[in-house]
Amino acid sequence: MNTQAPALTSFRNARRAFTLLEIMVVIAIIGLLVGVAVNGVQSALNKARKQTATIFVTTTLKTPLERYKIDCGAYPTTEEGLQALLVMPASAPAGWSGPYLDLTPATVMTLDPWQHPYQYSYPGPHNSVSTSTDQSGQVTTTSTTSGRNRYDVWSMGEEVADPADDIGNW
Repeated sequence: MNTQAPALTSFRNARRAFTLLEIMVVIAIIGLLVGVAVNGVQSALNKARKQTATIFVTTTLKTPLERYKIDCGAYPTTEEGLQALLVMPASAPAGWSGPYLDLTPATVMTLDPWQHPYQYSYPGPHNSVSTSTDQSGQVTTTSTTSGRNRYDVWSMGEEVADPADDIGNW
């Protein structure tokens, strides 16, 4: 009869368990992997936010603003803002036939991806048109940004106080 068998079996059972050090190493590795994954997701989310804001100010608002101009004769003033595309302003001419932008709710302008209001200026300092008279008395029009609109629409970006991260139609 072998008397060493139970001792050998209990040694093998004890050896199957993980040590505290091995468990801590595995937890540290999992933590690093989660950190890398979260950083990658955050980077992709920030890129998507910037692309969304760019599309909104350069493409989405272009047609409603042009329709407003056709109906009313000019773009909304800075004071009327983008809200004039949704609700008829008190100073709007009789040609207003909006709403020009399909939003839900229909009377509230959407916020940018960082939950700040979009900014609007007409005439815009970035997309302005200047006129000058030459020596013969002929008036010439010069656009400071050729082929662009004369209004500015922009998002203040993630850092509201930092104008370097503004996303505009200029």
